[in-house]
Amino acid sequence: MRSREGVRIPIYSPEFAADPHWHYRRMRSEYGALVPVEMWPGVPATLVINYSTAVRILNDPYHFPADPRQWQKTVPSDIPIMPMVEYRPNAIRTSGHEHARYRQALSDALAGIDLHAVRAIVEHSAVPIINGFATEGNADILSQYALPMVFSVFCEILGCPADIGQRVAAASAAMFDGVDTATVNLQMGEALLDLTALKRAYPGDDVTTRLVQHHAMLSDEEMVHQLVLLFAAGVEPPLNLIANTLLLMMTDGRFISAADAPPLSTSIAIDERLATDPPMANYCITYPPQPVLIDGEWLPSHEPVIISMAACNTDPALTGGASIDNGWNLAFSSGDHACPAAARPYGRLLAQEVIDQLFDYLPEVTLAVPQQDLVWRPGPFHRALTELPVVFPAVRHPFPTP
Repeated sequence: MRSREGVRIPIYSPEFAADPHWHYRRMRSEYGALVPVEMWPGVPATLVINYSTAVRILNDPYHFPADPRQWQKTVPSDIPIMPMVEYRPNAIRTSGHEHARYRQALSDALAGIDLHAVRAIVEHSAVPIINGFATEGNADILSQYALPMVFSVFCEILGCPADIGQRVAAASAAMFDGVDTATVNLQMGEALLDLTALKRAYPGDDVTTRLVQHHAMLSDEEMVHQLVLLFAAGVEPPLNLIANTLLLMMTDGRFISAADAPPLSTSIAIDERLATDPPMANYCITYPPQPVLIDGEWLPSHEPVIISMAACNTDPALTGGASIDNGWNLAFSSGDHACPAAARPYGRLLAQEVIDQLFDYLPEVTLAVPQQDLVWRPGPFHRALTELPVVFPAVRHPFPTP
């Protein structure tokens, strides 16, 4: 058995973000399934990079619960990643009966999403946003198209008006970028409390209304924390999935029209990205309440165990390099804390429709810089570009709204 002491690999650094798969290969050769890492300077954790080990952990909530409260006592409360990992009374940061109650409310609220309506919202929203840059012949497709598309669609699904949505957007960006915990929680909490009050007073056919009316009888505080989870899961990951899939489709010949073969579909590109570069690359954090022996190594109590979905999905012992038809991948996690079944079709459909709308209106869009010049945002959890610059033949007149 190897000691857990000594050098730890920082997974939050720009160097790691620039080429994480190189680091995963190095980890695999030097450490095996369980890798000693730092999730933030001075904050130790174990990163799981073996698929079968990850599945065992994710499906063992007794030994690997998701409640971080004991761990939080051992680290500074103001570390920038704290809003992404701290205890909240919601479905992702609780265990047992508390978790079951929150998850049921969340699943029931999400089950009411009308996927036909989602497609219609995307089609209606795309043209005004594309018209904002179509006559220029160039754009940062991440900030100018994918982000406003994802956010506007999600706000409509939640029943969140634009003014509250803008406040949430600012706080959400700060959360993923590591702005101080107090500021993020204050901004987010105030905006989502206003949304909760609005839906209690003026219910509608939307996810937030279904949550406030659920038989779980969520308090205002509980509502805020369910909505924090919904925004964290419903904006940043789909945004990065769209951007990363667009990058693949613009740079890989399999997805580009050729005389000898039709291009592979957007759906296949999404499948491949979910397997090889999922938008949440390292997450699904658990906190063993006592030392636990797994794969011949003792993991200490109350130290974070992080699942690397990106590394596990590309585990050569499992995949042999295949990524198509990969319904087994861990992009949506596994076990009690997996992404609710009702949310998965929404996320996939949203990504596919947003991408297809872009190619329908700007079919000749291409990457504006060499792929190696793109910059990936540092951080321990996401796989996210800072921008995605593209060029295309400028249109002479704005597209008519359908």
